Amino acid sequence: MVLRGYVPTSEETLQTLAALRLQSLNSDFSTHAPFPRLEELFPPHVLHARLPAPRHRPPTKCRGARLRAGLLAGGLWGQALAKQRAERDQRLRGRLREEGASTMAAIVEKWKLLQGMGRPEAMAAYVALVREWPGFGSTLFDVDLRASPVGAGPQRLWLGIGAKAVSLYKPGEPEPLDSFCYGRISSFGASDSSTFRLSVEDRDLLFETSQVDEIAQLLNTYFASAGARQLPRPQESATSPPVSDPTTLPQGLCPTAGPWQHRPPVGSFHS
Repeated sequence: MVLRGYVPTSEETLQTLAALRLQSLNSDFSTHAPFPRLEELFPPHVLHARLPAPRHRPPTKCRGARLRAGLLAGGLWGQALAKQRAERDQRLRGRLREEGASTMAAIVEKWKLLQGMGRPEAMAAYVALVREWPGFGSTLFDVDLRASPVGAGPQRLWLGIGAKAVSLYKPGEPEPLDSFCYGRISSFGASDSSTFRLSVEDRDLLFETSQVDEIAQLLNTYFASAGARQLPRPQESATSPPVSDPTTLPQGLCPTAGPWQHRPPVGSFHS
């Protein structure tokens, strides 16, 4: 979950999580300890985000002149472009290696500060940091949301399915854009092989995703679990208050969570 970028937090915290993982795997720092690859400790997309965006050359105003120049240059022009791309890719790879080395060095420094911490303690500290995100415990799916079949272009989101609610996140943002208790969901299902429909009160949400079946199965599981929790116990008398529809959850099961304010690690976690 962390390596896939599904825990939105600071780079400092991601480095601390990586150090805790090393402490859990290898115990105290040692130059002889086996080092996992950086992508096994730290989300690769964070490093790629540091690279400068490719600069696009403005189009030539006179299309005819550009065409004539291209025809005259022939294969030489194509070779020059290929050489430029190769040089640019080489520079980006070099920059990525530098960023990776810098990040690994920062992780190792944090690992050294964890000396004496046992494996169970390191694992507990790792989970405690991840649990600070309000969406912890939810299963996240990459989806494209469109308001209606003829609506505007799709919006890339995370669909988070948890035990008490379904939430929509903007990728990388810790707080949900919206959350729906299961009691507000009237129906759901596949519109086609790549479109999932979620009906929430008076609106229909359509999601384009390659994981339609997985989303439906998980929602079915949570709805079944919610219904079982509300069924009356066999020993209850016939005078017990009536039980509501087992597929509907009370609205109170979706409390409003406060903003996620990251608490820096204590003690030896500091760099």
